[in-house]
Amino acid sequence: MMKFPGKKLLPLLVFILACLSILRLVKIAINTSHSSSPAAAFSSSVEQKAPSNAAGVHIGSHKTSLNATLVAPKEFMFLSDLIRRKAPCNVLIFGLQPQYLNLSSINAGGITIFLEDDPYKISEINADSNGTHIYKVEYKVPAKKAYELLKHARESPACAPATSLLQQSTCKLALRSLPKQVYQLKWDVVVVDGPIGDAPEAPGRMSTIYTASMLARAGTTTHVLVHDVHRTIEKWFSWEFLCEENLVSSKGKFWNFSISNHSNSTRFCSSDTVRMVN
Repeated sequence: MMKFPGKKLLPLLVFILACLSILRLVKIAINTSHSSSPAAAFSSSVEQKAPSNAAGVHIGSHKTSLNATLVAPKEFMFLSDLIRRKAPCNVLIFGLQPQYLNLSSINAGGITIFLEDDPYKISEINADSNGTHIYKVEYKVPAKKAYELLKHARESPACAPATSLLQQSTCKLALRSLPKQVYQLKWDVVVVDGPIGDAPEAPGRMSTIYTASMLARAGTTTHVLVHDVHRTIEKWFSWEFLCEENLVSSKGKFWNFSISNHSNSTRFCSSDTVRMVN
């Protein structure tokens, strides 16, 4: 049997280890060569691994994780305490989570409206009474269009806060086909927790955040609460249209903005408070 002296093996081992290190660096470079543009950031931020079938429930044409749809107890307490302090009041909620139905009881004597795009959720609930109404709505713009819509909003005068009626707006972010009551009432609390926005092809919350901001500015003082602010779209669009200067509190994945009427304003935020990168 041939024997290799230790001194001859050492250079060979060094060469092999060097090759492995180079291959590892190449692999890392390939994995991180993904574009770092804001549009790519939006797309990657909504790409999530699908949950196992055991943890999912069939809703419409897709499956949704039950854990993803639930609001944490501390978050619900945060929201319910705010409504309890203002009740009876007008509450508008984009999205229909099981816990939210209890808000109608807390807001006894007030008006609570839910806007939901998922027919499965609506079919499971009958709450069209005692000042509580659930309306079926449609959101057609996928989350992957977020950056494109943000650029449009910044460049188009039609998207500025000092515009005509929201129903007549030509801004691509404006929701113009909601129930008439949504535009007619002055809202005390608006909650944005829909549409689901958990994948690039799923409807995103760009329009609901923008529309919530516009509705809030039509009232006196309105609290707008955005859920899932750990996600890029919710975070960026909240900074853009609700503004850091208006952020008054937070809990878990909820941000609470207090928006006052600025009917003559031509911009949403002070120029030095917008955190979005260009």
